[in-house]
Amino acid sequence: MLFTSRTWRQVTSELPDGPAKRYVVDPQPSMRTPLEDIRLLATDLETTGLDPSRDQILSIGFVPVNGLEVDLSGAGHLLVRPDGDVGDSATVHGITDDALAAALSPGEALDAFFTAAHGRVLLAHHAAIEVRFLGNACQRIHGFRPRFPVVDTMALQFKLLSQGFDDEPPPGSLRLNAARSQYGLPRYAAHNALTDALACAELYLAQVAELQPLGVRTLKPLLKY
Repeated sequence: MLFTSRTWRQVTSELPDGPAKRYVVDPQPSMRTPLEDIRLLATDLETTGLDPSRDQILSIGFVPVNGLEVDLSGAGHLLVRPDGDVGDSATVHGITDDALAAALSPGEALDAFFTAAHGRVLLAHHAAIEVRFLGNACQRIHGFRPRFPVVDTMALQFKLLSQGFDDEPPPGSLRLNAARSQYGLPRYAAHNALTDALACAELYLAQVAELQPLGVRTLKPLLKY
């Protein structure tokens, strides 16, 4: 949701001080930021399904990318305690009942995510999933939906594969592991939010190395939303 200046002031003034408020109130990176200076947060979610209006977040993985380097010291993996029974979906992601019982509440997990994301651009593969689930969660907990500046590695891969060609990329070529294989990056096990966030961060750096000779120098041409 985008706000008028009046509504924006109302919404932010009513928010309690905390990571979510600081994320939306403090300045976002400029679109003119050089590639070498962009601060991103590679993010992946594991959820109970694909419908953010009905399904829940089970875990959030994130890895900072500072310019052209991955910062593993800032990586995090947050388990999120769901409301009610989630059936077999948690076991698909390798999350045990004991782990979920000790997990963070959705509000605590959001606070930790927004703390890590402060001043950074969201980086994800097929970012619409992360944007919708995080937006819905923030709407439920804080009563507003933030605007996330996003770099989507799937969209970047489409751009790279379509460069100079009329045909669309072959089916399946935009998936995370398929895209990584085109740059000689190793295949990681799926269904772990932290591993997938790292995989996305590494793919982004490989893509940027291809985009720089094409004239991409700043954040603006990378942004999805």
